Amino acid sequence: MPTLYGNTTGLSPHATKTLERIYRRRVPLEHISTPELIRALAEASHETGRQVGALVHRSGEIDYVIVGGGSAGCALAGRLSEDPGTTVCVLEAGGEDHSVFVRAPLGIIVMVPFGLMNSWHYFTTPQKGFNGRKGFQPRGKVLGGSSSINAMVYTRCNRNDYDGWAAAGNPGWSYADLLPLFKRAENSHCFSNNEYHGNSGPLHVSYLRSPSPANEAFRAACVEKGIPLNPDYNGATQFGISPTQATQYNGERWNAARAYLHANADRRNLTVLKGCHARKVVFDGKTATGVELRRDGQVEQIRARKEVILSAGAFGSPQLLMLSGIGPAAHLQQHGIAVLHDLPGVGQNLQDHVTSNLIYRTPRWKDTVGISVRGAWEIIKAIFQWRRERKGWITTCVSESNGFISTCGNPDHPDIQLAFLPSIVDDHTRKTHLGHGYTLHTTLMRPKSRGSVTLQSADPHQPPAIDPGFYTHPDDMAVAIKGARMGFEILEAKAMAAYRGKRLHAVDVNDDKAMEAFLRATCDTEYHPVGTCKMGPDSDPMAVVDAQLRVKGVLGLRVVDASIMPTLTSGNTNAPSMVIGEKAADLMRSGA
Repeated sequence: MPTLYGNTTGLSPHATKTLERIYRRRVPLEHISTPELIRALAEASHETGRQVGALVHRSGEIDYVIVGGGSAGCALAGRLSEDPGTTVCVLEAGGEDHSVFVRAPLGIIVMVPFGLMNSWHYFTTPQKGFNGRKGFQPRGKVLGGSSSINAMVYTRCNRNDYDGWAAAGNPGWSYADLLPLFKRAENSHCFSNNEYHGNSGPLHVSYLRSPSPANEAFRAACVEKGIPLNPDYNGATQFGISPTQATQYNGERWNAARAYLHANADRRNLTVLKGCHARKVVFDGKTATGVELRRDGQVEQIRARKEVILSAGAFGSPQLLMLSGIGPAAHLQQHGIAVLHDLPGVGQNLQDHVTSNLIYRTPRWKDTVGISVRGAWEIIKAIFQWRRERKGWITTCVSESNGFISTCGNPDHPDIQLAFLPSIVDDHTRKTHLGHGYTLHTTLMRPKSRGSVTLQSADPHQPPAIDPGFYTHPDDMAVAIKGARMGFEILEAKAMAAYRGKRLHAVDVNDDKAMEAFLRATCDTEYHPVGTCKMGPDSDPMAVVDAQLRVKGVLGLRVVDASIMPTLTSGNTNAPSMVIGEKAADLMRSGA
């Protein structure tokens, strides 16, 4: 009788025997090490109650192996596994996303600054544009990826962003091409099914259940300064100020894992392996055949019958390509890595949103989250309120009003994003201040500065070197100063008078040199890195993937995440990342 050779770590002897019995019953001996085995083990998992991911046969094959259970990877896995004849395996380095800190929206104030709940706690190289400071770069090391630790702002960005991608030689990536996918993914509780929104997708999008009254004053201040109210920044126009649309449902975070994986947990052809640190892609010649990973202290391989897909993000995907011998040849040789394919664009073209922090104190302590005796009592009450009715402060995404403005008078393609936060948020909350206040982020949406992700070593467990190159292009600082100045003008409007206290950082708003010094001393990322596996035509020597997201120069390998963006989108990158996963699924199912 055949023996079960799969990874049964943690299973009781009884459960293991059950699996062996089902395997022998359902799979003929001659079919060992085939997809049939995978399907049999999936069926076995339902009888044992064990997560199917622990049962994958070490020498078996799955159709598609996806490295990374983040926004794009979850969307891709969810869509590919709709075909019951297709087997899909997601490899995630982190653990489950069931923690209350993930589910409770305000949990981000704990997860992000302290690197809790399985966060990749990255830092940049010293940034000349930040006076030598290292920028903070946390990423989600958990199912759902960064959609499990982000501010939940649902922003599709600007139609001109995608039309620019298509015009650069990437057919099928225009706004008209992607809008149906945004609608397909969305279950909007803000709008009925219409030209721009869908109501039947897996991703819930809602207005905040308990926004601060300070938002009304802030939006009135915007109107006072000539910025119109916009009923839907994801609709006909982006320009204006609006309540935030958030990836929440009934007062809880709705991340990519809840949308695309947990909702389909009963699919026997969908396997999710957690705690798997991918080390490199395995090749037969120049054809990707699987992934080498470390799990439970053991190095093993999982084979892909059709394709390997990297969805490890703008830092992880280029790192894995380089560790696998794909990237700038000289850089790989420097680290003793055999060159499989010289692809100079891998890790280059890094772009990220840089944001200012305009902070005021306020006497209106009840309308803001702050560090005080009264504030602590309000949070304690809010915890019980959230447990009872999923309302109150715990449901805040912190970024409660969302706006798009232009420093150059172009309402069709704004270049500054506004985010109003009813709390003092200084240095990603790592700098704490007693008392209460509010913060306005003014974010440079289309920076001209470019950076890179490179290897620090050939050790796959060492983080890459991250150099965003913030403010290395002089135009970026000029636009950032204009945007921050416009932000201060809004906060000084009459409509904010009842909330306005002392500025946290004194700066002469009318002095360009003083503003520049202020921004260099206080700015940091908005957590939106993209571009390091750039999509582009063959005529672009720095392109890493083609318009079908296939890695150039090899077979059986794609990249599906924000790293493929040729240019940074004008707004938060979470929704576009999920749509990249949706788009990739359509491409792959069509045979592209």
